[in-house]
Amino acid sequence: MSEPSTVIDPADPRLADYTDLTDVELRRRREPAEGLFIAEGEKVIRRAVAAGYRMRSMLLTAKWLDVMADVIAETDAPVHVVEPALAEAVTGYHVHRGALASMERQPLPAVADILPGAGSPDSAPSRVVVLEGIVDHANLGAVYRSAAALGMDAVLLSPDCADPLYRRAVKVSMGAVFTVPYARLEPWPGSLAALREAGYTILALTPAPDAVPLDEVPAATLRRCAVMLGSEGNGLTAKALEAADLKVRIPMSHDIDSLNIAAAAAISFYAVAHHS
Repeated sequence: MSEPSTVIDPADPRLADYTDLTDVELRRRREPAEGLFIAEGEKVIRRAVAAGYRMRSMLLTAKWLDVMADVIAETDAPVHVVEPALAEAVTGYHVHRGALASMERQPLPAVADILPGAGSPDSAPSRVVVLEGIVDHANLGAVYRSAAALGMDAVLLSPDCADPLYRRAVKVSMGAVFTVPYARLEPWPGSLAALREAGYTILALTPAPDAVPLDEVPAATLRRCAVMLGSEGNGLTAKALEAADLKVRIPMSHDIDSLNIAAAAAISFYAVAHHS
């Protein structure tokens, strides 16, 4: 058990992990380089710990000591207690949930290591997510939450996708980024061939009129498939579309041509996981 200690100086080096949390460019460079990420709020911290991430430290306001008492009792990481104003001075925003934790990242797995039944593709049903160019952390977190809720087995990211462990993505996903395994696909899109070799049919989600409506895709195709979604503005690139096995679309009404990424992801995940 770690004994909580009060910190009164915002420049105290013990708080270094929590500085300038609102500086997105700084944090997205710094956190992977230093092997850390920030979990915000009681539920997210608990889910990170339950998923096996090691805690580096906690930053709490006094009223959260009792709430987090069981977590504190199980960690040897330092627990820093601060006034709300000091927390805001350090992080750059009002920490209204009053609880932050700095967690250690884990090594990123290889793609093959997170594909269910990769050694026997003909006998193992599986649905995975492939994301290209998703740079908005809130959108990424929303996609992860849907992937977890709707039974997707893994998330595979193009090299230019945002960091799933960035604070905003973790928060929006409500910790789902800890429960759905993920890996990076490099080189892109050539590495998609590894999915095909593992028995996956690659479905490219696109509003293109020649794409097959999702509800018309044969159930056998959906048994082991990868649903590929593109960036918020432009969708999938031409190279990604060329690398897919089948272009699919969500049928639309009232002359609407597309949905935002979070809605499209949720609908497509439900379609492939529950109608196959």
